[in-house]
Formats: sequence, C-alpha cells, structure tokens
Amino acid sequence: MKKVLLSLGVLLVLASAGYFFIYPYDYIVRFEAPTFPGTINQTVKIWNQEVGVPDIPIHQIELTRLEQTVQAGDSVHQYRWELEALTDTTTLVTVKIKDVDHSLSNKWDVLFGNPVIEMLGKKYILDFAERLKTHVSEFRVTIIGESQLPDTFYAYTNVKTEQHKKAGGMMDNFSLLSNVLASSDASLNGPPMIVVNDWNQEKDSLDFNFCFPIIRSDRLPEYPGIAYKRIFPKKALKAEYNGNYITSDRAWYALLDYAHRNNIEVEPTPVEVFYNNPNMGGNALTWKAEIYLPIKE
Repeated sequence: MKKVLLSLGVLLVLASAGYFFIYPYDYIVRFEAPTFPGTINQTVKIWNQEVGVPDIPIHQIELTRLEQTVQAGDSVHQYRWELEALTDTTTLVTVKIKDVDHSLSNKWDVLFGNPVIEMLGKKYILDFAERLKTHVSEFRVTIIGESQLPDTFYAYTNVKTEQHKKAGGMMDNFSLLSNVLASSDASLNGPPMIVVNDWNQEKDSLDFNFCFPIIRSDRLPEYPGIAYKRIFPKKALKAEYNGNYITSDRAWYALLDYAHRNNIEVEPTPVEVFYNNPNMGGNALTWKAEIYLPIKE
C-alpha cells in the first residue's frame, strides 16, 4: 500500500510539474469553421490589425500555423493558430492561448474555476468566429477543375504590393491603361486580367501584371510604365469566384487545397479574369472572376 501511495504521489508531482512548468499553454479553444484554411489565415491577419499588439506582426510558420500577440484588456496573450482542413469546405480551428505575464496563476485558476484567461479567450475567439462567418457569406468559390490558361496578347502595367491591396493596385492603374489604349485606337480583346509573377505567401506580397487583352498591332502606343506580352495556353486548375474582387485571392487558396487533395503539382502564380466593373456597383455576389492556377509541366 505504501508503494502504491508513493507511486501515486510521484505521478501527481510529475503531472503537476508538467502542467504548471512544462505545458506551454494556459487555455485552448476549438471550433469548426465553414471555409478552407487560406480564408482563415487571411482573416486572422486582418483581425490582428484591431486586436494585435502594435508593431508585433503575426508570425506565419506555414499557411496552417500562425502565432499572434493579442492585447486582451490589460494583459498580453499569445495565440497559436492551428488549422486542419476536414473537408473542402470545413476547417478545424485550434487556438492555444498563453498569458505572457500570468501563465502560472492562470493555470491554477483553470484547475479551480473562473479563470480570466478562459473568459477573455472565449470572448475574443467568439468575436473572430462571427467576423469570419460574415466574411465567408460575402463570396463564393466554385472549383471547375482542369482547364487551360487563356491565350491572349495584352498590354500591362507591373504592380508590386501587399496581397490585401491587390484590388487597389488594379484601380490605381486602370485609368492609365484605359486612357492610353483608347487614345491610340487599340482594339480591346477581352476583360481585364492579372497575371501573378510572384506570390510570397509568408510575407503576403505580390508582384503582378495588371492587363488589358488587346489585338496585336504594329501601331501600339509607347508609353512609360506600359509594356506588352502574351500569355500562352497551358494546363491549369480553374475556379469561378463571385464576390468583391478585393478578396478574390480566397479562390487561390481553394485551388491550392484542391491541388493538394488530388495530388496535382501547381505553380503558385494565379491568373485572374474579371468580368464586372466594380465602379458600376451592385451586389458583389453577382460579380464574376475566373481564377486559374497553372499546373506544373
């Protein structure tokens, strides 16, 4: 009996030491989100602009693992986000929370009830989940499957910007392209496009060409900042996006998930074709864009 009690005592001491001094988190929140990991990744980064500690950027370990520093009332909390795709439209979100300055006392409170970190953690994650739900209702992505990049000649301006400022970069150059081409009587040959040259998913930065497809001619205008190029046919995965073009990159992530599930190697250089003019207004869910992700040869 003494040996049994001694063994139980040792196990209790070891478990307590592990919980209080080794286990790195104070509280964990889990919920299922009705979207794919890329949308959650970008929504966390936008939400961080409101709740994050100033001048401490989110650390992206990979697309499905993020570390965030949150100003929760008078405390500073560390959030570790882990995203696990369950289906093509649902993701298990796990948020591991730690109070930077009061971790030990929080663990004690969790054991005996009424922990502040639990109350704040639930409050903040519930707020995030509601915002995510609203965002997901504002767009649709439909995977079409294997297709082919459009074959066209185009005039373009090169844009380097942050990923969430993609639409702003397009609008900044829309008047330049349209005015120069109109004044030279160039013949348009399709809706506006972007062709991504480089997508840095860790830094959320883009290098892309904003393009107007045109009919090739020997009398094309020469103008600073405008160049010409051709995109050639190539196998690609295709999706249709409906929603505000500010967040059309959500379809990029949907295509990446589709490629991963179907063991298809792709190049992270999306091509987008836009069929609506946002300046005309209307319900953004009626706006249409075709999204292509080239398949590696």
